[in-house]
Amino acid sequence: MNNPVSQKVLNLFRTYPKDSFRINTIIKKLKLKDITKGELRGSLNNLIGAGLVVKRNNLYSLNEFASHKDKSKIKSKHRNKKPHKELIPKKVSGKKQIEFTNLDLKVSQGEIVTVTGKYEFYRDRGLLIADWRLKKEIIIPHSENIGAEHGDKILVEIINPNELKNEYSEIYGRVIEILGASGEMDAEILAVMRKFNLSKEFPLAVNDEANRIKFKSETRGRLDLRDEIIFTIDPADAKDFDDAISLTKNENSEYVLGVHIADVSHYVKENTPLDAEALKRGTSVYLVNSVVPMLPEKLSNDICSLKPNVDRLTYSVFITLNKKYSVKSFEISKSIINSKRRFSYEEAQEIIEKGKGDYVKELKKMMAVSKKLTELRIKEGSLDFETKEVKFVTDKKGKVISIKIKERIETMRMIEEFMLLANKCVTKFVTNLSKEHKTTYPFIYRVHDNPDPEKLYTLSEYVKQFGYDIKISFPKPDKNELKKLLEIVKGRPEEYVINDLLIRSMAKAIYTDKNIGHYGLGFDDYTHFTSPIRRYPDLMVHRILNEYQKEKKNIKPKITFYKKVLPDICKQNTLSEINAVNAERDVIKLKQIEYISKHIGEEFDGMITGIMERGIFIELSEILVEGMVRYKDMPDDYYEFDARRHIAIGRRRRNVLKAGDIVRVKVIRANLDNKKIDFLLI
Repeated sequence: MNNPVSQKVLNLFRTYPKDSFRINTIIKKLKLKDITKGELRGSLNNLIGAGLVVKRNNLYSLNEFASHKDKSKIKSKHRNKKPHKELIPKKVSGKKQIEFTNLDLKVSQGEIVTVTGKYEFYRDRGLLIADWRLKKEIIIPHSENIGAEHGDKILVEIINPNELKNEYSEIYGRVIEILGASGEMDAEILAVMRKFNLSKEFPLAVNDEANRIKFKSETRGRLDLRDEIIFTIDPADAKDFDDAISLTKNENSEYVLGVHIADVSHYVKENTPLDAEALKRGTSVYLVNSVVPMLPEKLSNDICSLKPNVDRLTYSVFITLNKKYSVKSFEISKSIINSKRRFSYEEAQEIIEKGKGDYVKELKKMMAVSKKLTELRIKEGSLDFETKEVKFVTDKKGKVISIKIKERIETMRMIEEFMLLANKCVTKFVTNLSKEHKTTYPFIYRVHDNPDPEKLYTLSEYVKQFGYDIKISFPKPDKNELKKLLEIVKGRPEEYVINDLLIRSMAKAIYTDKNIGHYGLGFDDYTHFTSPIRRYPDLMVHRILNEYQKEKKNIKPKITFYKKVLPDICKQNTLSEINAVNAERDVIKLKQIEYISKHIGEEFDGMITGIMERGIFIELSEILVEGMVRYKDMPDDYYEFDARRHIAIGRRRRNVLKAGDIVRVKVIRANLDNKKIDFLLI
């Protein structure tokens, strides 16, 4: 035992093998006057990690399961180990690690699974209560614990993952990292990041490469647009500005919309550490008030970001609109811009409404054009969903002090409309290229498959309780029926509930190299081109476009290369997107619980959003916090779930509860540990 304090403590436990001691008692017995409790606790944690000592309710004792003869020889690989900043390496003992994404757990021979959860000490054994749906507890042997205490949030590596498939096998794990106390916000958010394999830190090679990149104002091979009126409109708290816009008229008095996107591919080159890390991350992840970026901040917030009054390299799409606002023609070109202004959505909206302010003339024209584009898009078959998002207002310490619903103002719609059109035109360029050369030019498409009629039929049955009747045709549903439903519910209390349910009933949009069109948007050709700072598919699309635009006699090698690599890139980026959405959803839930836990006993208005066997789900109207009213907590009657009619009905009084009902509830429980919120129906 290299540490003399640890050796003294171990000798004490061996002298009294059946006794348990508190830290103060150990200090007194060993006369450790010059050591702090923290230092002693560190020595004790080393002994626990070595399997020599166990802890039960702040009492330390000799581990009776380790043989007395061999105890002094045990050397744990975790001794003196500090909590990891990163997840375990990609290879551990020559085995392959799964990057766990909270999807269905798949385990094959030799693979290692990491999982987060709460550590509990129960009947002489350490257990992990997993954060995700795992029916089994994971046993933590004393020799595999680096100092976790009862109630800690920890990251664990499963030692025998193949046994997860065996219903009767015990599962064992080793503690990799202690994240903090379970139920504390910092530890819970860190657990979410570990759960979804997210890290704000970049590998050293990536940082070194990013730090070597310098901005150079280049005009060769680029359109010089620095004197043009071009500006950005983004969220007030945004730092990475991907896109800028312009609007002019040509000699035929036709509008020419300019969409100018950060030329990230100029800096992030193929087969570099920076590119490999960007592909691995796939997307930036927005965890309420913090960001896990796809690229280091030097690039995302500075060199690539289209900041005002500085030169920036861009990829521009110029879209000429005819008198009816259909696309007459478009051009795509590398460019250089100097943004004249950085607007927030709110600032631009105020200027348009008041009719005065910077670039008011341009902004008003842009708004008028965007509304015409929206009308045309919906007329041509696009579904127009309305969804609600929340914004958390926090204090200096990051604690949530209020929750507000984000208002989707017209300037947000305007930018969305322009980006949709640019994405569509870029994809059309590749489609036209394939037709012109009578060969398939491989590309990354953003596609949305036709909805499953069975799921829509279930939805049609569900919305009948709101009084709506939609007809689902087989085998291909009539989109007009869906558009009619969206139109009918506009402005009604249940609008967002039904919009959300309809979105969930449809197929998920994905990345693929096979173009099947985008059902929801009603586009035959669509990709993601407009956010390369925060999405890897957009960065890849820029590279592909650049190759296809070059005047090469022999493009076949690149076509062969893209045909080979794009399928896997598309699959990985689809998974990265799902991973990010789930992580963001988990953190939103944590922040909602943090807020509502301060309002136990208070009453709120809400809407019933769903009914199941155990109770009814309620979403609070003003803050969009969802919780459950359990039937067992309802004192007025015994309610039963009628699955056929999607209602809950009281056995004695025959009161009926259905989705869409506006109710008054009291908050009775909010548990950050198990992520549950319970209401009481008033």
